[in-house]
Parts: sequence; structure tokens; C-alpha cells
Amino acid sequence: MKPVAIIGVVLIVLGIAGLVVRNINYTTTEKVLDVGPLQATAEEEHTVGIPNYASIAAILAGGFLVFIGRRRA
Repeated sequence: MKPVAIIGVVLIVLGIAGLVVRNINYTTTEKVLDVGPLQATAEEEHTVGIPNYASIAAILAGGFLVFIGRRRA
């Protein structure tokens, strides 16, 4: 399989995963207070949304790359 087709398959898989998952959550630890030996931290949760149009565009672009990769073989 050509590298272009492999990249296409990866884009298709990522696009499908983006349609299924929709949001990615992660937690960061931030320093709230730092006074001499006294330190306080807080954990903050963040959410990153994956737009549907980006997932669909990845699937379409991946399909195009697979088509082009197989056609040139």
C-alpha cells in the first residue's frame, strides 16, 4: 500500500473517531498560591469539542487519498 493511501486510511479512522467521541476532556494542575514554603494547587478540567464538519472533511479527504493512492498503483 502506498504512503498516500495509508495517510488516507488514518484520516478516515480519525474522522470516524471524531464523529463518535465529539469531546476530549483533560485535566491540568495549576498553582493557585505560592507563599514561601506554603503552596496550593488546583485541578482544572478542560473540554475540547470536535466539530462534525471537521470529522466529515477528514473522512472525505481520506477517501480521496485512498482513491488516488490506489489509482496510481
